[in-house]
Amino acid sequence: MADARPGWPVTLREGAVTLRPLRASDERAWSEIRRRGGAWFQPWDSTRPPESRDEPVSFGALARRFRARARRGQMLPWAVDYTPAGGKPRFVGQLTVGGITHGSASWAQIGYWVDPQWAGRGIIPTAVAMACDHCFTGLGLHRIEIAIRPENTNSQAVVRKLGFRHEARLPRYMHVDGDWRDHDLYALHSEDVPQGVLRRYQQRLQT
Repeated sequence: MADARPGWPVTLREGAVTLRPLRASDERAWSEIRRRGGAWFQPWDSTRPPESRDEPVSFGALARRFRARARRGQMLPWAVDYTPAGGKPRFVGQLTVGGITHGSASWAQIGYWVDPQWAGRGIIPTAVAMACDHCFTGLGLHRIEIAIRPENTNSQAVVRKLGFRHEARLPRYMHVDGDWRDHDLYALHSEDVPQGVLRRYQQRLQT
């Protein structure tokens, strides 16, 4: 399944789902999905707080910035491609591993989204499972965290399918949809899944 070597670029595949480096050329497909699914994404999209001094950047500039950070080992900015039966691969979402920290912490955070048109097909659970396995096996990390708004039941379903445990409610954790929002913290440790996250997920689907 996976090209689980450290470094960047990295591409991972399992069945119809592929994680590959986000490219500036993805802008058109990205913009179309975000335009069409605006109401789907709005409640969960991060926003800039009023006191932020960050300047808006273009998609191309963001992709280049992400690529530079990935080469420094700070993040893994993946596009999610899906190949329908008899079709061609198409861009359907993003998965980003950020905050990669080695040493005594040895952890990272994962964020993701999917085109609502392709939701409910197991794309994101498969993508998250592949990303976790790469972080645990390829990068040697110990802990993966995912923070989710309590109201986001779709995203909570993903982490539960993969066996993440709920650890805490984080008050006013992140600026989302125009205000500081509470998030629930889910986590998974490498020793929780000696057989791998993807393999365990696939075994659960068969039972």
